[in-house]
Amino acid sequence: MSATTRAPRGSEVNGVDYHFLSQEDFDRRVAAGEFVEHAVYAGNSYGTLRSELERPARGIVLEIDLQGARQVRDALPEATLVFIEPPSFAALEERLTGRASDSSEQIERRLRAASEELAAAGEFDHRVVNDDVERALKELAELAATMCEP
Repeated sequence: MSATTRAPRGSEVNGVDYHFLSQEDFDRRVAAGEFVEHAVYAGNSYGTLRSELERPARGIVLEIDLQGARQVRDALPEATLVFIEPPSFAALEERLTGRASDSSEQIERRLRAASEELAAAGEFDHRVVNDDVERALKELAELAATMCEP
């Protein structure tokens, strides 16, 4: 579960969907070294707390942006990075505007960030195109199964 300084959307719940933190608390935790990765994305801070990675698990999946993935690669070189990409930039723009949860300024920031991220897709070990949710989930599950084999 990631931590963020953005406000909860809709029915999101603190401690279930994200750890929703104030900017001050987030910055304090960064200074204390509590994050394995953190980044500012579209005007909000996001990160993965080290405590989340210390829970017993066969495999851990982090949903993070390019900055975070680069930090994870540096901190955990054995990690396998998977880039989930939209079928096209136009499809991404349609998805962001269609969910109607962000302002036009936030959408513009996300699209600018997406351009940079799409250009860096080659830095990842695997790429999955999210053109069909069921197919993409199946592909991710197959990747996860091979990565978590004993």
